[in-house]
Amino acid sequence: MGSKSLLSSILLFAVLMSGRGEHQRSCQDVLKVFQLRKIGAIKGFPETPRAGTDLQVCTSKNSTCCTKKMEERYQIAAKQDIQEVLQASSSALKFLISHNAAAFQETFEMLIKQAENYTRTFFCNTYRNMAVEAATSVQEFFTDVGLFVFGTDISTEEFVNRFFDTLFPVIYNHLINPGMTDISLEYSECIQMARREINPFGNIPKIVMGQMGRSLLPSRTFLQALNLGIEVINTTDHLHFSKECSRALLRMQYCPHCQGLILSKPCMGYCLNVIRGCLANMAEIDLHWRGYIGSLEELSSAMYGTYDIEYVLLNFHSLINDALMQAHINGPKLSEQYCKKK
Repeated sequence: MGSKSLLSSILLFAVLMSGRGEHQRSCQDVLKVFQLRKIGAIKGFPETPRAGTDLQVCTSKNSTCCTKKMEERYQIAAKQDIQEVLQASSSALKFLISHNAAAFQETFEMLIKQAENYTRTFFCNTYRNMAVEAATSVQEFFTDVGLFVFGTDISTEEFVNRFFDTLFPVIYNHLINPGMTDISLEYSECIQMARREINPFGNIPKIVMGQMGRSLLPSRTFLQALNLGIEVINTTDHLHFSKECSRALLRMQYCPHCQGLILSKPCMGYCLNVIRGCLANMAEIDLHWRGYIGSLEELSSAMYGTYDIEYVLLNFHSLINDALMQAHINGPKLSEQYCKKK
């Protein structure tokens, strides 16, 4: 029984050694994988294992199927592999952010158009005689609203003042002093310049400035933040890996190929340690990224409530009505003030 066990052991050892010898006599399987993954040219590829004294990373006491040139190509492939993994991981997040940014912009453009139509309709229904002349001021105002939200260097105070400046000559000629005809450009500009001094619309322009500033600024910042998030994610697509990282990736992923172990995979713990080492510098971003997400949540909350952007824009025509009523009531007084300015 004992001799039989010994014989079995000897036969088993012989089979294992025989298989190992056959494996080491050919590098064909390694060559096939090398070609299949398009890692590099196969010129100079060893057909049988060789001494690997020229290798720098994939060193081994045993013979190897790798040359120094192959080792270099494997190292490039290892970095490309992790880059593809990172890009695949970030693409879903990038799509989510970019999709939301595009949806937000599209929704806002529709909201601006709707608010502009509301304001045009208000003039047509309530002040038909001046609707055509006021249309240009209305259009320019909502164009400025869009430009502000989408990042143009313009202030809410600037475009609100411009709106009331250009609207005042129309109001003056139709509500305050309706008898005048053939108003010259010079006369119209003169009335515009007088608007801020005689204050025909009362405190309505200041109310509009306040509402526009409080409602549009969070939306502008929110959209800019979404685009910034995409830029940050893009930086992870082109990371620069250190020499130590490149060597570790090569050692983990492709060095086993040199020994003919083309189907071997690193254990999870080993793989995680290598990846953590390669992404150590990126860990610094984590705290800032968490702060970024928190800021987005705060901005999102700021866009709702008293200064909800939809409420402010769609009710803009109501404030215009209040402004025109104010100018109409104070008409005689405004005419007297304007005459004194002249």
